[in-house]
Amino acid sequence: MDRKSSFAAALAAISLCPAPAFAQEASLSQDEIVVTAQRSGAPMWTIETPTGTVILVGEISAVPKSTPWEPDRLKDAAAGADRVFIRALPKFSPGDVFRLIFAGGRITKLPDGKVAADFLSAEQRTRLAALETEYDVDYDRRSFLMSGFDLLARRLDFDDKTTKDPTDIVRKAADRADVPITRPERFRGEDLLDDLAEADPKSHIPCLEAAMTATEAGQGIIAQRGDAWRNREIPAVMANPLEIALGTCWPWADDDVGKEIRDQWTGMIADSAEAAGVTLAVVPLRVLAEQDGVLDQLEARGLPIVGPEWR
Repeated sequence: MDRKSSFAAALAAISLCPAPAFAQEASLSQDEIVVTAQRSGAPMWTIETPTGTVILVGEISAVPKSTPWEPDRLKDAAAGADRVFIRALPKFSPGDVFRLIFAGGRITKLPDGKVAADFLSAEQRTRLAALETEYDVDYDRRSFLMSGFDLLARRLDFDDKTTKDPTDIVRKAADRADVPITRPERFRGEDLLDDLAEADPKSHIPCLEAAMTATEAGQGIIAQRGDAWRNREIPAVMANPLEIALGTCWPWADDDVGKEIRDQWTGMIADSAEAAGVTLAVVPLRVLAEQDGVLDQLEARGLPIVGPEWR
């Protein structure tokens, strides 16, 4: 299996001499940590409370190498924080591997005897046929989720030539500096795989359609998304066809899983606003900035949010 095929499969399953200790010349003050984080270039928001500061870093996946930002600044800020929050990975057991094997056909293919034209409109099938011809691939029997992932990962090739994600940078810096790391509660692999296997094929058509739109737009949207992220133009990031596609595909668009992800982040951040010191949280930007997302929910709770406009 090549790298891109591995990436698509991982998405479907929701992701299947020591380095020297990190050191700083002197511990940073609360204000210095905020300024240092801001100098990284990643978009972020701060919440000042009577007891401390919460820094929310809006993360996008697959930051292009061409995007000019300073990850070392974010590393310094993470090492100086009192605690960091980063996203969780799903919890898979050996039994889930067998579950995936037996349920794989229901996840990766359309139901027996069905083809894409049985579910898509004539216009949608025509668009998909044009992409099949362009890339010499057959999507007729693939699940719409798998077809969407394939378009984004292999045809648009959005994750090629990228830098480390902010989550990876913060995690390593916090580990080296012995800063406590908290993650949202992990989803069980069993639940995720059952959710995928039982989904109506039609529920993944929006993912396919958004992936087709992104692929048709061409690779220029990859750099545009990265530049908008670096320039803190949040509405432009959210309106980018690639970001729309990533946010439209499972699990983000799933009513139950997506809502739980957002509620977990909102609760963690609201609780941290009562803690002393500095909390640095790296949160998926789409979770933060979407309508009724984490920023909207925190604002509704009366928390004073300072940062770029997100809507």
